[in-house]
Amino acid sequence: MEATGSVGKAPGGPRVLVVGGGIAGLGAAQRLCGHSAFPHLRVLEATARAGGRIRSERSFGGVVEVGAHWIHGPSRGNPVFQLAAEYGLLGEKELSEENQLVETGGHVGLPSVSYASSGVRVSLQLVAEMATLFYGLIDQTREFLHAAETPVPSVGEYLKKEIGQHVTGWTEDEETRKLKLAVLNSFFNLECCVSGTHSMDLVALAPFGEYTVLPGLDCTFSKGYQGLTNCMMASLPEDTVVFEKPVKTIHWNGSFQEAAFPGETFPVSVECEDGDRFPVHHVIVTVPLGFLKERLDTFFDPPLPAEKAEAIRKIGFGTNNKIFLEFEEPFWEPDCQLIQLVWDDTSPLEDAAPALQDAWFRKLIGFVVLPAFASVHVLCGFIAGLESEFMETLSDEEVLLCLTQVLRRMTGNPQLPAPKSVLRSRWHSAPYTRGSYSYVAVGSTGGDLDLLAQPLPADGAGAQLQILFAGEATHRTFYSTTHGALLSGWREADRLLSLWAPQG
Repeated sequence: MEATGSVGKAPGGPRVLVVGGGIAGLGAAQRLCGHSAFPHLRVLEATARAGGRIRSERSFGGVVEVGAHWIHGPSRGNPVFQLAAEYGLLGEKELSEENQLVETGGHVGLPSVSYASSGVRVSLQLVAEMATLFYGLIDQTREFLHAAETPVPSVGEYLKKEIGQHVTGWTEDEETRKLKLAVLNSFFNLECCVSGTHSMDLVALAPFGEYTVLPGLDCTFSKGYQGLTNCMMASLPEDTVVFEKPVKTIHWNGSFQEAAFPGETFPVSVECEDGDRFPVHHVIVTVPLGFLKERLDTFFDPPLPAEKAEAIRKIGFGTNNKIFLEFEEPFWEPDCQLIQLVWDDTSPLEDAAPALQDAWFRKLIGFVVLPAFASVHVLCGFIAGLESEFMETLSDEEVLLCLTQVLRRMTGNPQLPAPKSVLRSRWHSAPYTRGSYSYVAVGSTGGDLDLLAQPLPADGAGAQLQILFAGEATHRTFYSTTHGALLSGWREADRLLSLWAPQG
């Protein structure tokens, strides 16, 4: 009988399998393939493409980012920025010293225009005033990092408590006060997109400050983020990555044999959905946390130790989606970069239950204006949380119709031409992703991310390590980012290098 899933290379040296071809998996593979101690390496990718949550698509006559959008903190300490620069994927402006020195504090810039649902424009001065208040409070949350105790469990509750106190000092007429709260509500929705959560009430206050913001003005890839993972792919030996090869179960702590390697036993056997099995010494698991949460009971045999399983359950993982709208002609000004949407009569101080059917679109924060390619005009909307997950269940036609109505209402122009076409991400529905990125949820701490990163078996010394973990959710200070993911892949590759090639 022929061996199934055989990697078909001569014995000698450890056999390593990487599960997941996102930037963490590719980063680990690239690091290991560059070393003679690792001649037997395979990457198993469940889908038909590499890149994971980095996903650029040709659309509207150009390239749009369905996944990761920016390099956050593009400066020397950012490995994604460094790698992109080495591959020649960034322009002069992105590479400039000036860009690298900008300190944004991790906050999104102010909108170019702010529309209220009553059809009037909101004063940008009022928006700026509320942004100063909101981001000042966000910065204050970081002070609880080393505090003995926190006044409330979540970032959301802290923000609401502080805003509630500010409101008592507002002296304007009631209409203006209500508008200020509606603008603040829009900033809360934006922060949900940044954190990849349904509500800031779910984000733990004490560890919030552990997330580290690198210097640099966030930048994009003019030819697509996926150019980066494509270059990484291209640097690997041919056939290293096996596509459309979803893994069903990782059997570990065993003694597995393989006809192709008589006399050899392997501690791990990776079983794929199609029945193929790959016996290996080490497996690096780089799958998204959303997938791990869903498959926790079946993905590992024997099951994971209780505390690691508990960490997987506790760490937050939510949804942030994009909706691209293509227009024949722009209705926005030529220098417009960010359009904010403000829903009258909303307030962060009032807990409005998500009325998904009728009001999912109220969670939409507005639109980023994409650089015009040729004569194509595209807006990119962002929406997080349960409303975002509900949006995934609608048809393109429903989304287009609904957002046409929203824009007509906001701009006060009932004749505003409908968008020509729509494209959107559906990260929650993606079976091997199940969401967007991680956050430290109420009930969890940064220690849970470190716990998730620990290899198994827990008492495994040296070469006995069987399962290693990488991915954005395993990086304590850069979770939710591509640079956190890349660093985690390198970390696990280095862990194996130090076992097998310590002098190298």
